[in-house]
Amino acid sequence: MRVVIQRVSEASVAIDNKQKASIDSGFMILVGIEDQDAINPEKEMNWLANKIVNLRVFDDTDGVMNKSIIDTQGDILLISQFTLHASTKKGNRPSYIKAAKPEISEKIYTKFCSVLSEKLGKPIHTGVFGADMKVSLTNDGPVTIIIDTLNKE
Repeated sequence: MRVVIQRVSEASVAIDNKQKASIDSGFMILVGIEDQDAINPEKEMNWLANKIVNLRVFDDTDGVMNKSIIDTQGDILLISQFTLHASTKKGNRPSYIKAAKPEISEKIYTKFCSVLSEKLGKPIHTGVFGADMKVSLTNDGPVTIIIDTLNKE
């Protein structure tokens, strides 16, 4: 699983020109799932969710990034995005061969939403798996972090 985490002051997702979800301060996270993630999804999801909710990238009273999203009671907007596994090694048209098939990805994404919500201690906000979505955000900092479960050790 690969995520792009952006610390935001606000974020929203719309589908067919209708707002599906919005958050104020917190994380807007894009998540991509690849074939290898289906081997042991529970382990990957738990490790990644723990990493996300414990990232200390929010300012403390001294202006130092020392607080987690749990500490700040921030929200999470989680969006599925298979293009995070694009390969651009050959030619100019990205290949998505490493991205898991939709029937596998959707199950893992849905479960990851539950795991992340449980670790955060409150519901998270989402888009719709496989939909054409318009995501808007104001990156706060800017702070953007990429985490890949294949590179955790």
